[in-house]
Amino acid sequence: MIVSPKTAYAGCVLSVYEGGEGDRQMTDSFLLTRVLLTFEDTSDDLLGDLSAIARTPDGHLWVGSDELTSIERLSLVGSHVYGNHHAFDAGEFLELFNDESEIDIEGMDYSQGYLWVVGSHSYKRKRPKGKKAKKDIRRLSDIDTDDNRYLLARVPVHDGALVTSCLSSTLSDEPLTAAMLAKTDQRNMLMTALSEDPHIGPFIQMKLPSKDNGLDIEGIAVTGNRIFLGLRGPVLRGWAIILELEVAVDTESPHVLLLKEQENGDLYRKHFVDLNGLGVRELSLQGDDLIILAGPTMALSGAMQVFRLNDLLEHSKDTIWHQESNSLSVLFDLPFFAGADNAEGMTLFPCFGEDQALMIVYDAPAPERRFTAHSIFADVFRLPH
Repeated sequence: MIVSPKTAYAGCVLSVYEGGEGDRQMTDSFLLTRVLLTFEDTSDDLLGDLSAIARTPDGHLWVGSDELTSIERLSLVGSHVYGNHHAFDAGEFLELFNDESEIDIEGMDYSQGYLWVVGSHSYKRKRPKGKKAKKDIRRLSDIDTDDNRYLLARVPVHDGALVTSCLSSTLSDEPLTAAMLAKTDQRNMLMTALSEDPHIGPFIQMKLPSKDNGLDIEGIAVTGNRIFLGLRGPVLRGWAIILELEVAVDTESPHVLLLKEQENGDLYRKHFVDLNGLGVRELSLQGDDLIILAGPTMALSGAMQVFRLNDLLEHSKDTIWHQESNSLSVLFDLPFFAGADNAEGMTLFPCFGEDQALMIVYDAPAPERRFTAHSIFADVFRLPH
């Protein structure tokens, strides 16, 4: 049986397809269930702008909004229901650029005792307000950014809480310490390196906004100190870009991360992927494979798909991946609602006997997804074996 989205929103119901493998519907939807996320806050800046999610081994869910500077923790409080909302101010653990502007959190992941967070690293163009034509036209010429968007950081997780530092007897003799990528005159070390990149540099030098196909980091996957960053933009002639980098702690400060040089002297690698013209919205590592959540770049509404890139951890050079290579494949399509339910956050999630199903949260959620003023539904999909 397939449960319709409208019916499924009405409660946490199981939505498993029970037809044969040859049925066309099997390739379009792998919805297992919906999970209710309940917050203390009713603000649209939170529930209406969920952009990142990660699950830690202790079972907590960590959620980020692209309009706030806080990281939200949820705990399991019932069958398919998460609550006990607690907000952690990122500024308590990290030396942000300022106390006012949003981080524009676009990706989260957990690895070896750390919760990793990445901001969009993007410029933005002001929106027309629809009141006075002359002012709206002028607003469309205004390009700005928020310094806190240029954040790549990790914060230790200890006993279900974010902390500045802690000891970890199981992972390392060294203490776990909150740290962020080194700041530079171009905001951080990654931006300094990318500004000279032949593919990405021109977009940075033009200060092209994210909604105009400019630089926009929207996904992160981490294993140890090896980090993959997915770009929603730029998409180059239909090819999306995933950056791979490695970090090390600055010997002069445990709260500062530095980019490590690759074998060829570069500070990062680039992986070009054929996502049917889509950009990256989020990343998750499953073993050596990279799960890619893909959606339209810029301000477009359109198809969203989940891909698998096989054995990416085995590669140590720049790569380009065609779907004909049999290493990159579409796993399933997400339901599409024009102007709503933009898939933004993704994390592996155990569900109904599946060790690693896929939980997805949405920006601009459809009204039916808002169960109450305080709660919203996330989707859980089965990953094809």
